[in-house]
Amino acid sequence: MWGELHEECGIFAVWGHPQAALKAYWGTFSLQHRGQESAGIAVLSRGNITVHKGMGLVTEALQVEEEILREGEAALGHVRYSTTGESSLVNAQPLLMQTRFGPLALAHNGNLVNASELRAKLAREGSIFQGTSDSEILAHLLAKSSQTGLEEALLESLPKLEGGFAFAVLSNEGLYAARDPHGIRPLVLGRSPEGGTMLASETCALDTVQAEWLRDVDPAELICIRDQGVSFRSYISAESLPKRAVCAFESVYFARPDSQIDGQSAHLSRRQLGRRLAEESPVEADVVVGVPDSSLPAAMGYAQASGIPFDFGLVKNRYIARTFISPTQTGRESSVQLKLSAVREVVAGKRVILIDDSLVRGTTSRRLVSLLRKAGAKEVHMRIASPPYTDPCHYGIDTSRAGELAARTMSLEALRKSVGADTLAYLSIEGLSAGLGPQNGWCMACFGAGYPVAIPPQEKEAPSRA
Repeated sequence: MWGELHEECGIFAVWGHPQAALKAYWGTFSLQHRGQESAGIAVLSRGNITVHKGMGLVTEALQVEEEILREGEAALGHVRYSTTGESSLVNAQPLLMQTRFGPLALAHNGNLVNASELRAKLAREGSIFQGTSDSEILAHLLAKSSQTGLEEALLESLPKLEGGFAFAVLSNEGLYAARDPHGIRPLVLGRSPEGGTMLASETCALDTVQAEWLRDVDPAELICIRDQGVSFRSYISAESLPKRAVCAFESVYFARPDSQIDGQSAHLSRRQLGRRLAEESPVEADVVVGVPDSSLPAAMGYAQASGIPFDFGLVKNRYIARTFISPTQTGRESSVQLKLSAVREVVAGKRVILIDDSLVRGTTSRRLVSLLRKAGAKEVHMRIASPPYTDPCHYGIDTSRAGELAARTMSLEALRKSVGADTLAYLSIEGLSAGLGPQNGWCMACFGAGYPVAIPPQEKEAPSRA
């Protein structure tokens, strides 16, 4: 699903490793798919924290001397796509602050739905904000906390945040991380065989640095990592803990296929969604084609369940960055045209089933159908491995305003005509739930299943921007 959804951010942190900065660099690099606007690394060395960050990809933003990457006993890395706050260096993370707790570096993945309310309150109380990102709000809450220690200040501040979030805070005495009460945004804990404890937005980052996945951070959990060991505390009571609502779109699209989302393989989940889609929406055809790369597992699953051969009918230029990361619609559309092409030998004269993981505005789907027809496809039957996308996300994924969502504003038949497909069908909500598995609660707000965290009226018409 090219050019239509924008991922939030990625976090990678390490404490107590002899090459902490280097591990953070590679861990952050492996999360590049989660944000390509800016990148940064904070390095703790001999009681001081220094931040290296810039705009663009990790390799562009972090052009630092190799010896810097071999310093430090702890580090915190971040890649960003803006969901609250403009795309600028002042909002690039990690954020570095001098506080009564000493120097702090902070990184955030997600979006706070009560950011406007908290920011206005903090400003009235005298806070001076350096940027426009909602990530800075936690730092100001910590500064105003009545607690004398950082851990207790976090326990006091985190319950004031509403939305989907994962935070990591690096200090000279420890590394702290927390996940939102619903578990909407992902965060995992790992350990290096060389020594050192690690945190990451996805398990693929742990694999990259050859670390062992220990477990997912629980919803409403604060993890404190120090030289003395790791401790776990909940920042809200068990009686107040809401129903789990893990972002379904991590499994559908955003996470790398080699990652696990709350213990489930993203690749296998996508194949299962493809199988469910074939059961729900069969069609006579000659070949099944997936949109590379995120839709390929679903296309394989559809082919397996239907008995129709799978082939690579679309290829991409791997030297173009992911199109959905481009901050402007013009940039996204240009990237789509540069990035994808059809394989004429696979689709010419064939009845093609085109599998995509989602359809948001419809502009990309129209382009894909056109590519296949120009390559000689006799028929193009579009199948979407998720339900109709009808509601904007407010928890850290930048999507359109409600009025720009194609499935919200058009009937299925009108949308089919708009994209130019011979037939069009979506996976049902029931099929998505069954495909992902019942063991976890899922946030499916974007599919019209209701928002797990109430959205203030002033936020409902604005797309999520952290």
